[in-house]
Amino acid sequence: MTDRFKALFVHFLTASGAVFAMLAMLAAVEEKWGLMFVWLVVAFAVDGLDGPLARKFQVKSNAPQYDGVLMDLIIDYLTYVFIPAYALFKSGLLPGWTGWTAIILITFASVIYFADTRMKTKDNSFAGFPGCWNMVVIVMFALKPDFWVILTIVAVLAVAMFTPLRFIHPIRTERWRSVSLPIALAWTFFAAWAAWVDFHPQSWAHWGLTVTSLYLLFAGLVQQAIPERQRE
Repeated sequence: MTDRFKALFVHFLTASGAVFAMLAMLAAVEEKWGLMFVWLVVAFAVDGLDGPLARKFQVKSNAPQYDGVLMDLIIDYLTYVFIPAYALFKSGLLPGWTGWTAIILITFASVIYFADTRMKTKDNSFAGFPGCWNMVVIVMFALKPDFWVILTIVAVLAVAMFTPLRFIHPIRTERWRSVSLPIALAWTFFAAWAAWVDFHPQSWAHWGLTVTSLYLLFAGLVQQAIPERQRE
């Protein structure tokens, strides 16, 4: 298998995320929320795999005719932002004007953030909340908090996108990666489990989803508050 073929395979793997996005959207239109999130979790897993593979097989030099970064951003906007925002709006978790407020905040703020060339920090974390609304919305579906709580969380995170607050990338942020990566894998498992049982209120997946989400949300802020000691 040639290096070019391997690099093309990685591009095709990235592109498969668009198919999973369409399957998720079709499920969302039919209000099959559990199935929708199953497809979004599959897309999330693909997104976690294609980056390391792209770097390993050097896609920029071996298959430069395709822009993997652009491809990834397009699919990420669909699976991380657009479809979760639609689901939040149509689910009834945010009634009336609150639903409109949420989808406007989510979609508008996210498209600006995704186009910001300063989104990555030197340690490969994200500067500002990275628009992972799929992760936020699935927790909302699992826990079903009061609509004021949901709206407040959406507003706070939308503002946080344009702050210097740091949020980890569980694969690329080296600090605490030995903890962050297993927790990200655990989050994927709990998210898939919660979606598979259609967010049954007695599912233990909700607890795992909540705990892992809190770590992924706040780990970067803790790292920022406690600077790493310089090695001598």
